[in-house]
Amino acid sequence: MVNLSLQGSMAVGKTTALRLIEKHDSTIHISHEKNKQVVDEIRNRKLDKNRYNDYIEIQRLFILNEVKRYQLASQYNCSIMDFGAEEIEFYTLNYPKAIGIDWEVAKPLETELQLLKRCFPKRILYLNAANETLVERKKRDISRNREFFDFYVQKLLPLKREWFFNQDVVDVIEVDSKSEREVSDSVYEWIGIQMNK
Repeated sequence: MVNLSLQGSMAVGKTTALRLIEKHDSTIHISHEKNKQVVDEIRNRKLDKNRYNDYIEIQRLFILNEVKRYQLASQYNCSIMDFGAEEIEFYTLNYPKAIGIDWEVAKPLETELQLLKRCFPKRILYLNAANETLVERKKRDISRNREFFDFYVQKLLPLKREWFFNQDVVDVIEVDSKSEREVSDSVYEWIGIQMNK
């Protein structure tokens, strides 16, 4: 099985690219984020990600959800994740930094993070765009609610770029000047290269 992941900021065009690929080639399994059940549980339990114990429990829920998602995706010859286990690890370890808090996260989630590492993709393609491009794309996409966007771009995205750009398994494509179709074609070409390695 070939497990790949598509990464990048909100509004960079990941989901759009994968939907176009899905229509074009049914041999590639696309695993879209499926977090509704986790989000509902967080709401029902009134967990607050800005309280330490709640944050640990919230991330435990997200990690276990991602492990299940990976298990489903691993049934296919080639799966590409619209964000994968690497995203959950990044967020788990970096959200506290983004809000200016120094929490010990890795130790209480050690078992879960080890499980998560087993779900990491073979390679990651990071779609990168300037913040100004992301803001413009967000404005044009009225179909999605992105309440978290401003905080994300200002606080998390700099950490995310640093985190992913320094990994050997990450390839980066600059997409500022690319159309949706061109981004999709670039992603599709990259998938083909990875499948033939």
